Amino acid sequence: MIEVRNLQYSYPGKKTQTIKNINFSIQKGEIFGFLGPSGAGKSTTQKILIGLLKGYEGSVKVMGSELKTLKQDYYEKIGVAFEFPNFYSKFSALENLQHFGRLYSVETIEPLELLRSVGLEKDHATKVSAFSKGMKMRLNFCRALINKPDLIFLDEPTSGLDPVNSKVMREKILALKNEGKTVVITTHNMMLAEEICDRVAFIVDGKISLIDSPKELKLQKGKKTVQVEFEAEGQTEVKEFLLRELKSSELFQSLLQTDQIKTIHTQEASLEDIFIEVTGRSLL
Repeated sequence: MIEVRNLQYSYPGKKTQTIKNINFSIQKGEIFGFLGPSGAGKSTTQKILIGLLKGYEGSVKVMGSELKTLKQDYYEKIGVAFEFPNFYSKFSALENLQHFGRLYSVETIEPLELLRSVGLEKDHATKVSAFSKGMKMRLNFCRALINKPDLIFLDEPTSGLDPVNSKVMREKILALKNEGKTVVITTHNMMLAEEICDRVAFIVDGKISLIDSPKELKLQKGKKTVQVEFEAEGQTEVKEFLLRELKSSELFQSLLQTDQIKTIHTQEASLEDIFIEVTGRSLL
């Protein structure tokens, strides 16, 4: 779906490059995440991919065509949801979606259907000026999908959402993947990336340090041990066992035969721990 080679970009008037010779590809039907702190180059890369920033160096192919050669109909095929959405504040949620829907020549989704899917149906007649940030983010998600795009760009899609609606958003994004859609996410939310991304790219100072699946990264970087919390003589004890020695460990095998075990966990590294180890930077 996307193939980028030797991409470089400098903002007008700036001497230093914001994007420094990065390479990556994104497959059709994949959820791909750009992870990094503020100012890392995530949003700049996204803006190049959606055609907002011109004058880049290198090759950016989207849907098999060089981005520089694509016409206005490119925007009929993609959906975009920025972290800070702009709407007509004096229009209702429904009026906003109806307005944006009219901008497309392709078939669009019924606005009420979209509002219903994110729990905003009852607020369809409410002016957007009265919406919270979380409500605007959900409305923004609807706007990104209204033209039935094959390629969707989401910038911090769970920002400002409470736990319930954040879970709804994650489920909606996974549903898009199941429909064969390609989703590109920019975020510094490691839990979001870990839960829904097929692959992630660590980006810092305009450079990509690593690209891999969250699962593979955790397996590669995690400790090959299991931690067991158990009850022994009225006291709670914690012990780590090497995974390769579980079968031969008399204590571990003995604990499995009793009701002494309280918790048991493999010692996986978190995606944030791996990010810090690989890049030498935190996400803040």
